Amino acid sequence: MNHQKPDWKELVSVYGPLVLLVVLGFVLAFQYIKPAPPDHIVMASGEKGGAYHEFARRYQSLLRAEGITLEIVTTHGSVDNLRLLSEGKVDLAFVQGGVARPGMVKTKLESLGSLYYEPLWVFQRKGLDIRRLTDLKGLQLAIGPEGSGTRALVELLLEENGLTGNEARFLSLDSREAARRLLAGSVDVAFFVASPESDLVTSLLHDARAGLVSIQRAAAYARRHPFLVELTLPEGAEDLAGNIPSRDVHLLAATSELVGRGDLHPAIVALMMQVTDRVHRGAGWFSGEGDFPSPRHTGFPLADEAERYFRNGPPFLQRYLPFWAASLLDRTKIMILPLLGLLLPLFKIVPPLYRWRMRARIYRWYEELQEVDRKVLTASVKERAAYLEKLDELEREVREVVVPLSFAYQLYHLRLHIDFVRGKLRERAPS
Repeated sequence: MNHQKPDWKELVSVYGPLVLLVVLGFVLAFQYIKPAPPDHIVMASGEKGGAYHEFARRYQSLLRAEGITLEIVTTHGSVDNLRLLSEGKVDLAFVQGGVARPGMVKTKLESLGSLYYEPLWVFQRKGLDIRRLTDLKGLQLAIGPEGSGTRALVELLLEENGLTGNEARFLSLDSREAARRLLAGSVDVAFFVASPESDLVTSLLHDARAGLVSIQRAAAYARRHPFLVELTLPEGAEDLAGNIPSRDVHLLAATSELVGRGDLHPAIVALMMQVTDRVHRGAGWFSGEGDFPSPRHTGFPLADEAERYFRNGPPFLQRYLPFWAASLLDRTKIMILPLLGLLLPLFKIVPPLYRWRMRARIYRWYEELQEVDRKVLTASVKERAAYLEKLDELEREVREVVVPLSFAYQLYHLRLHIDFVRGKLRERAPS
């Protein structure tokens, strides 16, 4: 059984311009497609063993499951982190609230939200009775290493109380060395900005050689600086059996926030929002379930993706698909929409256009056939003979016409009509 081969020339003539139109739409849309998100990002954390570093390691594990490699850079703290961000050496960093100073940041940075409260812990050696920061005059103070958020905050508070390096001795010690020397008695007061779960804070709270200072004017500091809040550590909060602490303690706290470069890929920002939510959503000593991450208490403008996350939750595609698939669809939707916009009308246009072209192959012969039919009654004998010859030629040409099987019945109708007009001519011819 012979099968009719498709007329490729006809298909190209009908579909070619339409395919070209779709390709041009793709090329135009491709100019606006977003670049793919990076699979490697760099984050500045803090000292090894500190809260920042431990949280960064948890981020690293969660991001690895999504195919993203997180490189962690250890630093002295928030001031170093801001410098690295400003220089473009890292993509993300933990930053303590209130650390940024005018002129410190030279590039656009955006916040991904505050993550948790970071209390300022002031521990004194045994035998001292510090009630206010003005009582620190003449003492040896461990205020944190250069480049740390602890040092930046403590220097600000001490300066407001009229204390400088002339009235007290400032020591640049890291957290572990400051704690060791405080317990040894060679440091009078040590400042730490750390989470309550910090092993260092817990050990100092349980050590009789150190005492936690209650900052009596904490409310005043919080009123003067929007990035600070007053917190109360209730009596017995750390250890009810041992009654640690033995009284309510007033603390000052900044908030830790996650800060990124302004050109960080939006898909990475959306993914980091989900990661921080998983890590920091739980209740803590000073916050309830779901209090963090939060758009409040940030020192930098919120990134657009972060603002959308706090308002609407995760992006729709990332709720149901792996990160790579959601990112791919999000980037290609700008090409899918023009495609649908072109194809839907074309699906309606192409079939009628194709039918019209197939019928045009047949109907164009009817003009000659009608001309002969109109002159059947008035034609002379000589003219009838010429018309019969013309109909024979017309039929031969029609036999050469190729159309799809679905239009073959119209071709046979034409041949029947040719034969019908031929019969009329013969009826009028003299015997």
